[in-house]
Amino acid sequence: MACNSGTCQSGCYRDSSNEAEEHPPVKIANEAPNDVANGRKSTEQLSNFVCVKCKVNKTIAAAASADGGGDFIGGDRGRFCADCFRSNLYGKFRFAVTSNAMISPSDNVLVAFSGGTCSRVALQFTHEMQSKSQKNFDASPDRALPVFGVGVAFIDEKAISAVSSDDFDRAIEKMKLIVSDLAPPVKQFHVVPAEAIYSLKAGDAKDRLNELINSVSDVTGKEDLLEHLRMLSLQKIALKHGYTKVLLGTCTSRIACHVLEATVKGRGYSLAADIQYVDARWKIPVVLPLRDCLIHELNTLCSLDSLMTVEVFNRARAGINGLVSSFVKLLQEENPSRESTIMRTAGKLTPFHFNRMSEDNNYNDQVASQRRQKKYSLKTNDALPPELFCPICSSPLKISTFGTSISFDNAKTSLNAIGAACCASCQFQVLPKDPSSLEHFISLLPPSMVSQAEDGDHLSQRQLREQIEDCLLSDNED
Repeated sequence: MACNSGTCQSGCYRDSSNEAEEHPPVKIANEAPNDVANGRKSTEQLSNFVCVKCKVNKTIAAAASADGGGDFIGGDRGRFCADCFRSNLYGKFRFAVTSNAMISPSDNVLVAFSGGTCSRVALQFTHEMQSKSQKNFDASPDRALPVFGVGVAFIDEKAISAVSSDDFDRAIEKMKLIVSDLAPPVKQFHVVPAEAIYSLKAGDAKDRLNELINSVSDVTGKEDLLEHLRMLSLQKIALKHGYTKVLLGTCTSRIACHVLEATVKGRGYSLAADIQYVDARWKIPVVLPLRDCLIHELNTLCSLDSLMTVEVFNRARAGINGLVSSFVKLLQEENPSRESTIMRTAGKLTPFHFNRMSEDNNYNDQVASQRRQKKYSLKTNDALPPELFCPICSSPLKISTFGTSISFDNAKTSLNAIGAACCASCQFQVLPKDPSSLEHFISLLPPSMVSQAEDGDHLSQRQLREQIEDCLLSDNED
């Protein structure tokens, strides 16, 4: 039955102004204002935030806000103080190195350095680990374990870059200053031009490299080819100067982008090979000790420790790579855990057998190696057939797909066969479609790419022979 003004006991007919006076709004003591609900903290509130680890010092965000350093920023900045943040980040690096046997006392490590945030932190952490090993070596009476060596390499792409020559020279001088300012042991700094990948005179090599890059019409393919050439250059430096490991500053954020890029480009089969801590498909194994670190963490560390970086080469990516980078950046802004989620999801893929250090290493973390082998059911190299790799990007290929499609003339290498030996992504984005242009493109490839195609052909022929061996007649049979 509907109520009326005479019988209603609920007060729904009361004057709203009287109701406000009789029943004033209750103020909840712990109610957060709107700016707190939106992720912002006032200076007074932030001043009460203490580090979750040491329980003593203010968090980075609280200290920055108290000093007028801007709005609250979530994540580790809101959880750790500066010292604990630094210790936590270095702990990720050191755990990755020790648990995956990345660096042994007898190693000579080459750090790939571009001057950016990731490679700068990778260099700093490697230097700190080397310095600690040096102190332990000096304090040890028997000096049983040697101290691993560290070198730094920068690939000078002045010949093919849009950056001016003067900016390049200033950036290189700044890099030399960064390396020289590191405390002993002294680290050799290698500045090698990109065209040095050819064994030709400087002028001829530069012209050949420019011609190779310009022959790729696809923007994404051109950017990918440059990345592959950088890796070949690092391998050449490492082989020439006796380095045993190549250390990259690839972080979680970059791996998250690579996962989506590889998926879009049709490189799903080889994706697992690119995102592991160790990649030993190369003559000199490649390691990624910053695999579990986010880019915003590395940026924060550089800001806290005033680590000098070089921003000249931080240009925007192009093509598919640029679209994916923008997309992942947008996802990360909406949810700070998106990059980690993408990497952890891709990390469930089973690694290849070359995603670990060789067991014939003189010094190896056997426990960690056995644990990873059990986790991923990795077989020994002897139990698995050798892998076929794309001559351009070195991605592993399915032998069943490519094993019978590669054939070389006995007298000379067939250029068409090299094109057939490439992965589908390189065939679509890197190789020219016109047959005459394709032949010219392959003739411009560095010798290391051509030799890899020849090795793959010999391997595929041997495996094909093994598959049909029961059907072959011997020389003494009719």
